[in-house]
Amino acid sequence: MKKVLLIHGPNLNLTGMREPGIYGTDTLASINAEVVQKCERLGMDCSVFQSNSEGALIDRIHAAREDCDAIIMNAGAYTHYSYAIRDAIAAVRLPCVEVHMSNVHAREEFRHKSVIGPVCAGVIAGFGRQSYLLAVDAVKSIIG
Repeated sequence: MKKVLLIHGPNLNLTGMREPGIYGTDTLASINAEVVQKCERLGMDCSVFQSNSEGALIDRIHAAREDCDAIIMNAGAYTHYSYAIRDAIAAVRLPCVEVHMSNVHAREEFRHKSVIGPVCAGVIAGFGRQSYLLAVDAVKSIIG
C-alpha cells in the first residue's frame, strides 16, 4: 500500500480558532480525519505530522525517505523563507504537493513567493480544507 505523509507547519495546530475569516472554522483534527479517510478510500495509507519547529519538520521530511511514497505539506509561513525545508524536500526526492488553505496570492505581498514550490510537484491554494483533498487526488495521480 502506498504511504502518504501529511505535514502541517507552524500555527496550523490552531486551525479552526486562528483567523477563521481566512482559514475557516474546521479544526485541524477534522481536516486530518477527512484526509486520512480519503487516502484510505483511494488505497493509500496516510500518517500526519504537525510541528511549529522548523527542525522537527526537516527531521520528519528526512525520515519520510524510509516510510513514505509522497508528501503533502502546508509549511505555513516557512513556505516563504525556509530554504532549509526547501532543501530537505529536494534531498529526499519524494513527490511533494504544497498546500495552502488561503489564496496566498490574494494576501500580503510576502506570501506571494514560495521558496518550496519549485521543488514540489505542484501547489494547491485557496480552497480551504478542500485544498488538502485536492492534494490527495494529485498525489494519487503521481504515485498511483
